[in-house]
Amino acid sequence: MNISTLLNERLILPNLTATTKQHVMEEVVKHLAEVQTGINAQELLKALLEREKLGSTGIGNGIAIPHGKLAGLSDIILVFARSTGGVPFEAIDGKPIHLIFLLVAPASSTGGHLKALARLSRLLKNDEFRHALLSAPTAADIMKTIAGEDSRIAV
Repeated sequence: MNISTLLNERLILPNLTATTKQHVMEEVVKHLAEVQTGINAQELLKALLEREKLGSTGIGNGIAIPHGKLAGLSDIILVFARSTGGVPFEAIDGKPIHLIFLLVAPASSTGGHLKALARLSRLLKNDEFRHALLSAPTAADIMKTIAGEDSRIAV
């Protein structure tokens, strides 16, 4: 599974304004609901916050991968958001997060979202890739960076 097939420029937020974990989730979910028809923002936010209660999706190295399932979806959706200032997110390393990949899967999804999570984790191990995401000036540049890394790393 290639991450770049789950994402498009409209689903990239290069300049988050939120400064708390709760507000990050709200801002990203609101943007997704505005861009993607059929997304119930309140339902999705509830699912994401319930998942966070199990443990933070802040995986360290400035990265968070909040994820959840939503009824009514037919495909997995990915949203990328960036906070240049960083946001406290209860990450496992205790550091603020800058790169957020929000993954939403259909309620009936069994393995697809796990494959997407594994793929994201694999791509994000690369320090240069993470730095490139932090420094890419526009949503188009971020998309090119993701697509380039996605094609470079074998599936």
